[in-house]
Amino acid sequence: MKKAPFHITIGELHKRGKDTIPFEVTSNKHLVYSSPATLSYNAPGAQGFGVKRAGLTLPESIMLVVAPGCCGRSTTILGDEGGYSQRIFHLSMSENDLITGAHLTSIPQAINEIIHILDKKPKAVEICITCVDALLGTDLERVCRKATKEVGIPVIPTYMYALLREGKNAPMVDIRKSIYSLIQPTTKDLHQVNLLGYFTHLTDTCELYTLLSQIGLTTKEIGRCTTFAEYQTMGCANFNLILDKESRKAAAMMDKKFNIPYAELTRLYERDKIENQYKLFAAALGTTFDDTSFQKEADDAIAAIRKISHNITLSIGSVVNANPFELALSLMEYGFTIKTIFSEPDKDDYTYIDRISERDPTVIVYPPLSPSMINFTKGEQVDFTIGLDASYYYPETPNLAWNQEIQPFGYTGLRDFLLALGKLIEGKNA
Repeated sequence: MKKAPFHITIGELHKRGKDTIPFEVTSNKHLVYSSPATLSYNAPGAQGFGVKRAGLTLPESIMLVVAPGCCGRSTTILGDEGGYSQRIFHLSMSENDLITGAHLTSIPQAINEIIHILDKKPKAVEICITCVDALLGTDLERVCRKATKEVGIPVIPTYMYALLREGKNAPMVDIRKSIYSLIQPTTKDLHQVNLLGYFTHLTDTCELYTLLSQIGLTTKEIGRCTTFAEYQTMGCANFNLILDKESRKAAAMMDKKFNIPYAELTRLYERDKIENQYKLFAAALGTTFDDTSFQKEADDAIAAIRKISHNITLSIGSVVNANPFELALSLMEYGFTIKTIFSEPDKDDYTYIDRISERDPTVIVYPPLSPSMINFTKGEQVDFTIGLDASYYYPETPNLAWNQEIQPFGYTGLRDFLLALGKLIEGKNA
């Protein structure tokens, strides 16, 4: 008899508490199931912004992937699809290399050969190693320091370690530290703030630009830098503003090395929480923001969605520009019924889990990386799904992917999301 996939209700998670999260929903405590729904963010050759493409957001850089042929094949395919194939190169490891580590001595020569065939000399080289070198215990920082001396341009480390996906220095945390590590400290511009967190930039209409401009601040984002020289001007910043928690260690590094302090804002879809966060941030800066026009736009979108949300059921996935639990809570407040959430909760999520449980403890949580998900056939029927991966679990249900690369944030992010969801609902009802 086929077993059901592991699942747990929000109410049960709430009762257990954040210190006793079941191991079945903690992906670093069991084997990982890479279903079609999770391949885009779990596989070594991740789509979207995996380690390789994220590293290449460093302008005028190239990447040398040092890996067995199997890793190189996925990189080639995704490089072609992502438009960065001309900036990524491979140094294949032989069986002898796997045993002796001899491939590491070939890195400077490989870099020089690449530079020789390029029309324009890169400003930096990123060396990307995989789980093989993790198991070998390779000291990539030492390798990069040696290569820098031999090739005459900065060489920095990046790690495509699926083995450390949930560790303290997870690959997507570490890559953020790497891409900001070449900034050089310089004379401070008291009016400049760096936005850290995403590999692309915020939507052009995002109110954060306007609010910061109101108090005389300009912004820099790596996603808007087109040259290495422009990237270097991020060293002028008076402070960094973290927009994604995976950038915390990068910000701490920049504080220590470049004397750039930092503050943090969170992407939220709860309208009142967005307002309160801006108030607290402005107060910390000793000022205030005029965000009334943006509040009104968000309020109008909320009023419109409330008119059609009654009795509509939703399922929310992980491949979405949101925290799935925070988004679920927000949508419950706007009148929707949440049936299922596909995500592995961590301690930080309990801020939302406890509040969801107060509203509806029966919401079911499925851990998409659990091996038991191989038995998933069909969950409780829902009217709509949100998140690209949710469309895999409910292939015949209308889906709002909401995982665009240009990043939503704040009031305008909430407004645009609700407008898109409303359009989806009205399209089905037409």
